[in-house]
Amino acid sequence: MNSQLKKGLIEYCVLAALSHQDSYGYEIVKQISHQIDITESTLYPILKRLETSQRVTTYSKIHNGRLRKYYHLTDVGFESIQQFLEDWAQVEAIQQYIKGSVENAAS
Repeated sequence: MNSQLKKGLIEYCVLAALSHQDSYGYEIVKQISHQIDITESTLYPILKRLETSQRVTTYSKIHNGRLRKYYHLTDVGFESIQQFLEDWAQVEAIQQYIKGSVENAAS
């Protein structure tokens, strides 16, 4: 998969994971890794971008004696997911056009 496309899809996978409940880095990786390959080293810059764009906020909580950073989906983040889903319909239409063109050229 193209790296730019993958990067964008990972962002929306992260937002989708947070739509269910607040979570922390390792747990987010576990939640979405069955959909798309991701490591914690890939995740944290994405989370920072999402925080900078106000699509997520953070807070810290002590868990087993350690401070853990949690991520929370904001209204802006939820709206971002909604916009992605609307835009994806256009992506599917373009994909069908490309696929049809290639199939016609091959025959």
